[in-house]
Amino acid sequence: MLFHVGMDSSVLVLMTDHSSREGSRKVLSRAAERLTGNPPVSIDARHFFPGGSGKVTAVDGGLQLEVPAENLVVRPSALVIYEIPPEKRRGFEAAQRQLHAFGAASLGTDVEAWRVATEKDLSVERFTRDGIAQMETISVTADANPAAVFERLGRDVWARPVVGMGGNDVFHVTTDEQLHAATRYYGESGLGWLMARDANNFTPDGVRQQFRVVVLDGRVVYACEHVQAQPDAPCNETRGAVSTRLSLDELPPELHQLAVSATKSLGLNLGGVDLALVNGGVVFEVNVHPAFNTSIPIEESFATPYIEAHLALR
Repeated sequence: MLFHVGMDSSVLVLMTDHSSREGSRKVLSRAAERLTGNPPVSIDARHFFPGGSGKVTAVDGGLQLEVPAENLVVRPSALVIYEIPPEKRRGFEAAQRQLHAFGAASLGTDVEAWRVATEKDLSVERFTRDGIAQMETISVTADANPAAVFERLGRDVWARPVVGMGGNDVFHVTTDEQLHAATRYYGESGLGWLMARDANNFTPDGVRQQFRVVVLDGRVVYACEHVQAQPDAPCNETRGAVSTRLSLDELPPELHQLAVSATKSLGLNLGGVDLALVNGGVVFEVNVHPAFNTSIPIEESFATPYIEAHLALR
């Protein structure tokens, strides 16, 4: 027997990949309960991956989600989709298309925007088309000569996978030996990859500096500064960078506008933009699901306006 929840169409559903350990699900759940007075119905997105038992249907003109494996049926008034790992997003696209077709009140059903932001070679192409400032970046395709790309970019580059997360599988390459190691690594891992010219985004103190700016519906809602003492490591907290939250007034105005423009270029409602204050500002990437800083109070997190934006869709 299926257990029916929220059949009065007043329930908020939070759909995430429950195998992920990033932690966004907990933050979003707390924000939703704080705003609505009730915890959201939590659904594991893996039920809607290929081979899963999840079903998306329309009943009485409204969206209905069925998860037979959990004996669950729910008619959400709003659906928050988050924490889908980048490498699994292609497999979630069929569900996104169904959700969009059945009118889900959600900011997470735009297949094209997710794909262009997730696959960094596509992001580079889109930024080039729209004139978004970025460091020169070249995809290392199967017929490309990595050594020639390395030379063209000045022999000081960052190698990164086309699809990745948290600064993993990213290398600073300045020597032929490092280039050979990176080429071998991506080849053995089966990962597509790119090389980007180093931005030399150092502060006067000699540490790398990068900004994370979260944009929601065309406005900046959160900003922080990342500094990395290790010059050959990316500016990610998972790789040792130190993060400091900034007030929106502390964010340089040129980065404010650049972050908004980059998010709009990719077609995202929400984007976590990584950028640096060099040459007037350059974008490194835009994250579909920017991770939450769990060290700050929930009411100061961008989780609250993100949930509010979904509630406004009902």
